[in-house]
This record gives sequence, C-alpha cells and structure tokens, in this order.
Amino acid sequence: MKHTIEIDCPPEILMGLHMDAASFADLVKLQSAMALFKEGKLSSGMAARWCGLSRVHFLLQAMRSGDACLLENNDDDFARETTLL
Repeated sequence: MKHTIEIDCPPEILMGLHMDAASFADLVKLQSAMALFKEGKLSSGMAARWCGLSRVHFLLQAMRSGDACLLENNDDDFARETTLL
C-alpha cells in the first residue's frame, strides 16, 4: 500500500531552488531517508527502496553527504561483520 504525505511549500522556495514540485519532492524524500538512516531509524536497504535507488548507490550518496558511516568503531559492529565472513 502506498501512502502520500502532503506538505506546504511556498512557490518562492521552488523558484529559489530552481526546482519544480516533483524534483523538490524527490529531494525531500532523499534527504529524509538519509537522515532516518543516519539516526538508525531506517536500514540502508529500506531507505534505498524508498528512494528508488540501489542500496550501494544510496550508501555512496549518504557517505558523500557527510555524517553517514557504514560501521562504527565498536566491538558489536566488529563481531557482526566478522560472523558474516
């Protein structure tokens, strides 16, 4: 099931960003997905699916944007990753 969320956006914002409503909606969706991923509220796979991207492409964009990291430097991440070998 698909849900649609409506937000108000003054035309000045779209004009200032040189975007149409569809492009702005895609930007908001991508930025929201990245923020939720960085906060640990969405998995990278779920966030990527939401944005219509491959997981690898989403992760590359999230890491390039700044704060996203694939692994934290802690024992839990090390143990989880080494069990996958």
